[in-house]
Amino acid sequence: MFDAECDIAALVYEADQDPDAILRDFAANLNAHGYRAVGMVQTGQCADLSFSAVFLHDGEKLNLAQDFDPNAKGCHLDVDRLHHAGLRIASALEAGADIVIVNRFGKRERDGKGLIYLIERAIDADLPAVIAVSSRHFAEWINRPRHDRETGM
Repeated sequence: MFDAECDIAALVYEADQDPDAILRDFAANLNAHGYRAVGMVQTGQCADLSFSAVFLHDGEKLNLAQDFDPNAKGCHLDVDRLHHAGLRIASALEAGADIVIVNRFGKRERDGKGLIYLIERAIDADLPAVIAVSSRHFAEWINRPRHDRETGM
């Protein structure tokens, strides 16, 4: 299906751009044409406490923000929810996929954690992978340390 020179594509975006809509539309187009896109794309923002994501293989939405704490400043990623989301994506990947899409190369991924191991699993399975990478973090993406199958959160 995909015949490219590279197994991984980075969708590089600027601060004023929305990579999520592009990734959701891309996955929907693939799925509509009989391919199976597996992964997760962000659907909300911390700024309005709607920080969530949608699973591309089944359309289910998942809240990724920690439960509301009136003493907290801003919203924070619920690491346990992210971990369980990664396990669900890995299970869907094992059930069969044509491409893996990961919504962000963020702080956790820069540290070799988060969902970066799903990219490595895609490569091991000879599947293409796409990940959104902010232009301000592109150098870190290119120069990131490689972690052999690390799944630590």
